[in-house]
Amino acid sequence: MNNSKSFLLVLLGMLTAFGPFVTDMYLPTLPHMADYFHTTSSMVQLGLTTSMIGLAVGQLLFGPLSDKFGRRMPLLSALWLFIGSTLLCIFVTDIRQFIALRLLQGIAGAGGIVIARSVATDRFSGVELTRMLALIGAVNGVAPVAAPIVGGAFCDAIGWQGIFCILLGLGVLLLCGGYRLRETLPIERRSAVAWSDLLHSFGTVLRNRRYRAYVLQLGFAQGVLFANIASSPFIVQEHYGFSAFQFSICFAINAIAIGSAAALSVRFRRPEQSTATGCIGMLLLALAEAAALALGCNFWIYESLLFALLFAMGLTFTSSTALAMDAAREHAGTASALLGAVCFAFGGLVSPLVGMGDTLLSTGTVFVVCALCSWASIRIGLHNRPSRPAMAA
Repeated sequence: MNNSKSFLLVLLGMLTAFGPFVTDMYLPTLPHMADYFHTTSSMVQLGLTTSMIGLAVGQLLFGPLSDKFGRRMPLLSALWLFIGSTLLCIFVTDIRQFIALRLLQGIAGAGGIVIARSVATDRFSGVELTRMLALIGAVNGVAPVAAPIVGGAFCDAIGWQGIFCILLGLGVLLLCGGYRLRETLPIERRSAVAWSDLLHSFGTVLRNRRYRAYVLQLGFAQGVLFANIASSPFIVQEHYGFSAFQFSICFAINAIAIGSAAALSVRFRRPEQSTATGCIGMLLLALAEAAALALGCNFWIYESLLFALLFAMGLTFTSSTALAMDAAREHAGTASALLGAVCFAFGGLVSPLVGMGDTLLSTGTVFVVCALCSWASIRIGLHNRPSRPAMAA
C-alpha cells in the first residue's frame, strides 16, 4: 500500500471526479434511453435527479462512517456498491428499476467524494492542505471536460449501456487504487460516538459559525454551477441552434475554466483572498450575464461571460473547501459529508428554477441571486476568521 503525495493526488482527484462522471457523462444519451425504455423523457430524467439525491445523502452516510471506522473500509465498500449498481444499470430493462439503481449509484459515488476530502485533511493541514485540495481540484477539472465529450462522441456508437460500461471500468480502476491506499485515520483518532449520537456530531459541526458560512458560500456557488448545467443544453441547442456534440464541446471548454481556476487559486497568499476575489468576480459577471441574456445577446457574448463567470466560481471552490475543513478539523468526515451534501442539495434545488418561464431570464436571475448570496456568506465567514499566516507565493 502506498500513500505518497503523487499517488494520493491521482487517487483523490479521480474519486472526486465521481460526481461529474455520474451526472454528466450519459446526458447526451437521454433521448435514446427514452426510446429504449419506451417511456417519457421526464421519467428518464428522474435518473439524473435520483443520482444527485444519492450524491447528497450518501455523503451524510459515508462521512460519519469514515470517522467511526476509518477511511479505507468505507471507501472500499462504496466502490463495491458503485461497481454492483453500475453493472445492474447496464442490464436493467425497467425504467423504475433504473431510477432506483441510479440512487444507489449516486450514494456509492458520494463515498468516494467525501472520503477523498477526509483523507486529504488527515494527511495535510494549513497551507499544505490548501495546495493539495487545489491540485485535486485541477485534476478533477479533467472530469467534467472528459465526461460530456466521451458521452457526446460515443453515444451513437456504443449507446447508453456503453457509457455505463465506461463508468464500470472507472469503478474497477478506483477499486484497485482503494486496495493500495493505506489507512490515514488511526484508531485512536476515530470517533467513538454511538449511532444514536450521530445527529449530535452533525449538530456540533453546524454550530461552527465559520464552517457554516464557508459551506453556504460553496452551496450558493454550486447553485451557479448547476444553474448552468440545467440551462445550457436548452440555451445552446434550442436557443442558439447548436448540435448535441457541439454543446458537449462548449460544456467541456467551460469546465476548463473551473479546473484552471482551481489550479490558480493556490497562487493567492491566503485562501481567504482567493475566495473573496472569486465571489466579487462572480457577482459582477452574473450581473453582466443576466443583462446580456435579457437583451438577447449573441452566442459569443453569452459564452465569453459564462466562461469568465465559471472561472470566478472556480476560484472559490478549493479555497472555501480548505477553509471549511480547517474550521471543523476535529470532525473531518462529518464536516466533509455536510459540505458535499449541502452543495448537491443546492444544485438539486436550483436546477428546476431555470426552467420556470423564459429560460434566458430565469437563468440570469438565478445566477445573480446565487452569486449575491455567495458573496454575503463569505463576508460573514471572513468577519469571524481567526488570524492566519500568509501562504508562500
